[in-house]
Amino acid sequence: MSQPAGQLPAWVNTLLLPVLNILSAFAVTALVFLAIGENPIEAAKLMLYGAFGYQEGIGYTLYYTTNFIFTGLAVAVAFHAGLFNIGGEGQAYIGGLGAGLACLALDAYLPPYVLLPLAVLASALFGAAWAFIPGYLQAKRGSHVVITTIMFNFLASSLMVYLLAHVLNVPGQMATSSRDFAEGVGLPFIHQMLGAIGISFDESPLNFSFILALLAGVGVWFLIWRTRWGYELRTVGSNSTAAVYAGIKPAAIIIWVMMLSGALAGMVGVNEILGVQHRLLLDFSAGYGFVGIAVSLMGRNHPVGILLASLLFGALYQGGAELAFDMPNITRDMVVMIQGLIILFCGALEFMYRPVLMRLFACSAV
Repeated sequence: MSQPAGQLPAWVNTLLLPVLNILSAFAVTALVFLAIGENPIEAAKLMLYGAFGYQEGIGYTLYYTTNFIFTGLAVAVAFHAGLFNIGGEGQAYIGGLGAGLACLALDAYLPPYVLLPLAVLASALFGAAWAFIPGYLQAKRGSHVVITTIMFNFLASSLMVYLLAHVLNVPGQMATSSRDFAEGVGLPFIHQMLGAIGISFDESPLNFSFILALLAGVGVWFLIWRTRWGYELRTVGSNSTAAVYAGIKPAAIIIWVMMLSGALAGMVGVNEILGVQHRLLLDFSAGYGFVGIAVSLMGRNHPVGILLASLLFGALYQGGAELAFDMPNITRDMVVMIQGLIILFCGALEFMYRPVLMRLFACSAV
């Protein structure tokens, strides 16, 4: 069957274009490495080895990947409803606050197997509550969600600074963090889980929240493409006026979609606070919410694409750290530059190759 005029095959949009954009980013990076006197092929080998060449590196790569899956899914869910939620950073921060408060308040009274599910739920609820206000303002007052979510990122940061400096800090302690949770209050690490069934794996921060992230991806796919709510969500995102004529209430969709998006972003707190840190501290979100925007765009707002894009950024985080250590001329700032180039080519220059590909496929169809 021939392709409609002006359109590309689905596999080109979902696979070929992202690959070309990523290769373009790496090509520019190679030129930068050559300019500073480093061999880009050796750099690529070091980065790949750091990310996938040994068990600890794989664990760190998947640990970073977990955060990107959550924030990428958060952006994608909102995007399908026609909303651009760029408040994932603040929602992740407040989600971690929810998990931390649950543990700090209840770890003396509840056993870990009861407390941990409650803390996971608190993380999602706090993230959802933080996203509810921008969603409500968009739905009821017409305040643009992009503006309000940006503002709420700064509000979340200021709130955490105040709480950890004046309310939750340990008296006499210079660090801006809470006390440690009670012993045993933390998600199991993957190396512990594998060790329990006789499989040896090196220690890393990778924990049970990685499994939760994969389940979240399946859940988002099922919701968006296999449920009535997902159909309503996509209808509002495609044409809100037509949705009204179909009996759908866009305001209600906007609010619950933003809450779901915030809940997914809030799950970053599960990985960081319950999975690794086992205490509340500043800046644990580490920009994951902002990278999640690029992850979602690169993954075409589909859970499978988001998983692959998250793995790429996880590898860049871990492999980049190894690269900066082994090649002194390549600093951490240059690793950030690589990430920025990928975001540039997959975001602002996303359709740079589209005209050429459209001509090629038009010629092949003749």
